[in-house]
Amino acid sequence: MKAKEIQDLIDFISNSGLAEVKIETDEFKLSIKKYSEAPTVKYEATPSAPVAVAQTAPAAAPAAPVAAAPVKEDTSRFIEIKSPMIGTFYRTSNPDADPFVAVGDSVSAGQTVCIIEAMKLFNEIESEVSGKVVKILVDNATPVEYDQPLFLVDPAG
Repeated sequence: MKAKEIQDLIDFISNSGLAEVKIETDEFKLSIKKYSEAPTVKYEATPSAPVAVAQTAPAAAPAAPVAAAPVKEDTSRFIEIKSPMIGTFYRTSNPDADPFVAVGDSVSAGQTVCIIEAMKLFNEIESEVSGKVVKILVDNATPVEYDQPLFLVDPAG
């Protein structure tokens, strides 16, 4: 099964409302369990002898009651740079390097803004717009979903 097929399957399962799916063939085992917004995936090639696949997920913490509705700022004039894949978001190329971009930096179309690691591959994500980075929406080294907003860019900036 190719990475794109797995990604499409995860997207389908996320939208279907199913909580768990297991697929097993002669070549691989795939188990997807959804405990929160993000599905967890375990994929392994099937060895000659069957192997049990176990998964754990953190328990969801109850939401704290909100005393007053927070004031939303107007972000309609900003353009989102979105994740083109599921993976882990990194602001730097290595732990000792400076971030690709920071709030207030100007970016141009084609400039690398972050890296997303998917299946041990590090993919440089380039900006599709030019402007000023207004907000970074994701913490470093956290999982991201397909089409999740990563940055807000002011095209007038």
